[in-house]
Amino acid sequence: MARKYEAMVILNPALGEDAINATIEKVKGLVEASGTLEQVDVWGRKRLSYEIDDQKEGFYFLINFSAEADFPKEFERVLKITEGVMRYLVIRPDEK
Repeated sequence: MARKYEAMVILNPALGEDAINATIEKVKGLVEASGTLEQVDVWGRKRLSYEIDDQKEGFYFLINFSAEADFPKEFERVLKITEGVMRYLVIRPDEK
């Protein structure tokens, strides 16, 4: 049974616009391969609450998707090893 998930990802803005767009497309492709992509909301460059890797800003985007229960663990694993991803959080919005 597919469940709804929400993922917030913060990318390093030092990557540049082309690399940021390529990373967003990679993440979207990963979700579409294992689930149903519902919405991608690109927030853009925002100031961080605290410095991460000597960066004061991050490039934020939010993804809403549906997938089987075992997918988020694999999704987080891929995000962890993806170049330029500073932080991420995957939640089930119905469990807030």
